[in-house]
Amino acid sequence: MNRDKILVVDDEPAIQKVLSITLESNDFAVLQATSGKEAITLAASHNPSIVLLDISLPDISGQDVLIELRKWYSKPIIMLSVLDGETEIVKALDHGANDYLTKPFRTGELLARIRASLRNADSSEPTHILNFGSLTIDLVAHAAFVNKEEVKLTQTEFQILVLFAKNAGKVLTHQYILKEVWGTAYQTETQYLRVFIGTLRKKIETDFQHPEHIITLNGIGYRFH
Repeated sequence: MNRDKILVVDDEPAIQKVLSITLESNDFAVLQATSGKEAITLAASHNPSIVLLDISLPDISGQDVLIELRKWYSKPIIMLSVLDGETEIVKALDHGANDYLTKPFRTGELLARIRASLRNADSSEPTHILNFGSLTIDLVAHAAFVNKEEVKLTQTEFQILVLFAKNAGKVLTHQYILKEVWGTAYQTETQYLRVFIGTLRKKIETDFQHPEHIITLNGIGYRFH
């Protein structure tokens, strides 16, 4: 049986031990690196299914490791750190991290994030029909349907929805969404984005006040399911 390989990058022996026991008991194979340079070498030689990457490493910053890995490694990377500042989180996400967990974290939450990232990576088959429960998006027809009934979206709303759908499960920062949809001149217009998210939720969510698809991460951005 092939098991997903997870590269754990952390220089704290206690963290390495806990993560290894947790992951192996949930049928994952584990690779361990205690420095940034070792992480890059192991990722290149073993091609893990996912990387758990600490930001504070003894040789080079986890942010720099992330930048280096993203030059060629396209699989999920989840950042782990005691640093919970918005700037650090946004920087990691903009550098290509799929997710960010602040230490200490619950192992159940980590496992859920890992499985979600792996599912999204495995479901990247090219198709023009994207399904998310009661929501269906037709990329060719430029149309969205809720419970098989078409919802009328503006061109911008549909563009935002497609951006979310193609990055399902990944945290998208406000700046990234604004840049992708409106261009670099709009990267600080977070209130502008909130207005569009609000109208989009009213059209695609069963209960827009308790959204199931577009989840807000305060001060950071959104995650789409």
